[in-house]
Amino acid sequence: MTPTLNPHFVARVRAMPKAELHCHLDGSLRAATLRELSAARGLALPHQHDAALARWMRVDDAHDLAEYLARFEITLAVMQTEDELRRIARELVADAAADGIRYVEVRFCPALHTREGLSADAVMEAVLAGMQAGEAQAGVVARLIVCALRSLPWPHSMAMAELAVAYQRRGVVAFDLAGGERGNPARAHAPAFEYARHNNLAVTVHAGEGDGAASIHEAVHQCGANRIGHGTRLREDPALEAYVVDRRIALEVCPTSNVQTRVVHVFAEHPIERYRQLGALVTVNTDNTMMSGVSLTDEFVSCAVHLGWSHETLAQVALQAFDAGFLPYAERQALRASAERDLARMTSPWPALFLPAGHQVDGAA
Repeated sequence: MTPTLNPHFVARVRAMPKAELHCHLDGSLRAATLRELSAARGLALPHQHDAALARWMRVDDAHDLAEYLARFEITLAVMQTEDELRRIARELVADAAADGIRYVEVRFCPALHTREGLSADAVMEAVLAGMQAGEAQAGVVARLIVCALRSLPWPHSMAMAELAVAYQRRGVVAFDLAGGERGNPARAHAPAFEYARHNNLAVTVHAGEGDGAASIHEAVHQCGANRIGHGTRLREDPALEAYVVDRRIALEVCPTSNVQTRVVHVFAEHPIERYRQLGALVTVNTDNTMMSGVSLTDEFVSCAVHLGWSHETLAQVALQAFDAGFLPYAERQALRASAERDLARMTSPWPALFLPAGHQVDGAA
């Protein structure tokens, strides 16, 4: 008989102060927003009920990363005007606050939102305005990461790096490289990363998800990554694994997404536990709340269920995300200290993870 999750435990995890470092704007829409914006554009969707639409958008049937990424064309179709972008960015920040997130870094590629004539600057202004509105509404600290795409020709990544640097004092905290890894090496974009670093902007790189540890090696040693997006296959190179641990290069781990893209067979086999045991600076993230169908609370609860994490481990990993954030040091230390104080108040007693057999709970506190 499958044990039943204790809703009091889930509620406690939701209340736990958290930081989200790897969340894509175009993969984290509300189902209702996708439905309404699609209807306004006359775009047909297979479901008109939000719950059914959310289930359809969750990508559980992909064979690999490329198939997972294909679903983004549906969301990008309704992210081509300033109003659309402002709304989606504002709602993402508000949803993060409702999930107990106090600091969120949202990432996106501005070039994907210029298909109907918006300039890259107009895209940036709209997204930043939406995020700032979300901050004011929900009290969350929200910052932006600009992504380049591996698959686009070389001038694209430099243009995105220049855009990121231009907005680094207006809400942008890092430059990233995303998209399909295999056949699209990060070294081809190394000059863009050099430009970002030369201008004192932090950098992170998607690596070790769609390709092996050699991809992570390039991200670290040719692009100068301060953090690694995913890093799932790091264990394939023990020497590099040790280097990442020793140099405190944070891993932005997205467990459910890694199962969906078939990098990991099942959640219980995810190497995040190996990396944590080795002392790596691991963080837990959603990747895409819509395509992965998860909240950050869901991810933490799944780590407790499938990896055996205690509430002390959950709290430790939650704090590591504040440590690894790209905010200025004093600001992230202040956020961490506040989170640590609140976590200390929550440590005892914690509800049990599962309900006793036959036990029913009507609500959670």
